[in-house]
Amino acid sequence: MWTVVMFDLPVVTKPQRRRATKFRNELLNLGFEMAQFSVYMKFSGSRSAVDTLAYRIRSRIPPEGNVSILALTDKQYGQMQVFNGGARQERDTSRGQLLLF
Repeated sequence: MWTVVMFDLPVVTKPQRRRATKFRNELLNLGFEMAQFSVYMKFSGSRSAVDTLAYRIRSRIPPEGNVSILALTDKQYGQMQVFNGGARQERDTSRGQLLLF
């Protein structure tokens, strides 16, 4: 499963920009990778891992703004179509696998 966080946070005032930057940095600290400026993704092994991440994210949401959390299966993630300048790009669907010897 994949956890996708999409957000729209106000950045008009300096304190709002600071809160938005802090929120983005906290997503990075939780292991998310930026897909687009306000869209972050992370592979989560199970639905319970998605729920745990959602709980952690909820406690970090700034008082203003809009945040959505979406869970995608591997199949749904693999069906994503990505375009850059009108040209379709292939997504890297590989996840770093841990090798144990």
